[in-house]
Amino acid sequence: MQQTALNLIAIGVFLMTLSVFLVPLLNISPFIPAAATLGIMGLATLDTFTFQGRGVTLLLDRFAPTEYRQRVIHHEAGHFLAAYLLGIPIANYSITAWDALKQGQPGLGGVQFDRAAIEEKIQDPLQFSLLIERLCTVWMAGIAAEKLTYGSSFGGEDDTQQLQMALKLAGVPQYSYPQKKNWGLVQAKNLIERNQTAYNALVQAMSQRSTVEECINVIKQV
Repeated sequence: MQQTALNLIAIGVFLMTLSVFLVPLLNISPFIPAAATLGIMGLATLDTFTFQGRGVTLLLDRFAPTEYRQRVIHHEAGHFLAAYLLGIPIANYSITAWDALKQGQPGLGGVQFDRAAIEEKIQDPLQFSLLIERLCTVWMAGIAAEKLTYGSSFGGEDDTQQLQMALKLAGVPQYSYPQKKNWGLVQAKNLIERNQTAYNALVQAMSQRSTVEECINVIKQV
């Protein structure tokens, strides 16, 4: 189940419990809060199993505060910049749930890479190890960008999962995952700091929903 839907269901259970104490004080029918709570829980469950949680994601994203949206942009700009500078082809990107839905991507979507180009490089044993190292940096670049900008990171769980999947595919021992993650994080941080002006310009471009080509041109012009 999607974590957002699980959170809504948990809230629904809490509200139902709370209504037991509030109904007598408010002098309303106990069926009203019960029906409302069950309705919310039912919709959240239906959305999870039928639409993979996209409805809940769209709803929460619609009312997300400005600071959250800015964090998303800074996070994805980190991925975008690192991918471009390290030669990982970029197919598209999204910074809202609605943009991701239109692109056929789950959740917020983020930066999408050219899978065909990456798979072609994977077939070459000479490029495989280098590609994995670069992808480690790219996947950690979102977290690095947030930490450099805000001093902390709220996102990155999906990035860590992608990193672990790639390391498993590469045959890297599981005990080495934390080391690879930290290495990628340090590399990403250094890369963004060396290209801070380009990163800042990219954040502005992505805030304006510029195309991939326009974003790349912004990086080149700095």
